[in-house]
Amino acid sequence: MIAKLRSFGAAAAALLFIASVSAANVGEPAPQFSLTDIDGKTHSLSDYAGKVVVLEWTNYGCPIVKKHYNSGNMQSLQDLAKGKDVVWLSICSSAPGTQGHMSAAEWKAAIAEKGVKSSAVLIDESGKVGHLYSAKVTPHMYVIDSKGTLVYDGAIDSIPSGKIADIEKADNYVIAALDAVLAGKPIETSKVKPYGCGIKYAR
Repeated sequence: MIAKLRSFGAAAAALLFIASVSAANVGEPAPQFSLTDIDGKTHSLSDYAGKVVVLEWTNYGCPIVKKHYNSGNMQSLQDLAKGKDVVWLSICSSAPGTQGHMSAAEWKAAIAEKGVKSSAVLIDESGKVGHLYSAKVTPHMYVIDSKGTLVYDGAIDSIPSGKIADIEKADNYVIAALDAVLAGKPIETSKVKPYGCGIKYAR
């Protein structure tokens, strides 16, 4: 029995070690992943080696996500980033049957209706990639530099509210991070507690 407990303890420790080295940490290489988009095409982070990449966890049913999309703020950020040759990947980790999860046809209709301008919308219904990055809410934002290092993790901006009027008053952390990275300068604010709706992971 003692031997079995020791064996279990060692296995558990090994799993904890794997989890700790797999987690996304600012200043360390961004965890690699592959996901399919709404057309079934596979996108791997490694496909964008040498590019600056933004990851945006999304759920169109979330009021905070609606704030940034209904105002056009998120689309403007996506367009701005793409204009700077930045890859913008929107990721949905909502499990089947939960808010935010949609069929391919529903995704296409929603993307067209909102005028989404991200490089791709990726589906993570198992939640594996969301957990890999410790994504907690929508929108949870990440910036990865051209060397593959995670350089920003957190909120989209400095005012955690659902009011569209607050967007113009807020400091946008994503823009600030992109401007710094593209200028070869250090990022002043690299990690901020994200605000939004809890991600609807599979249980």
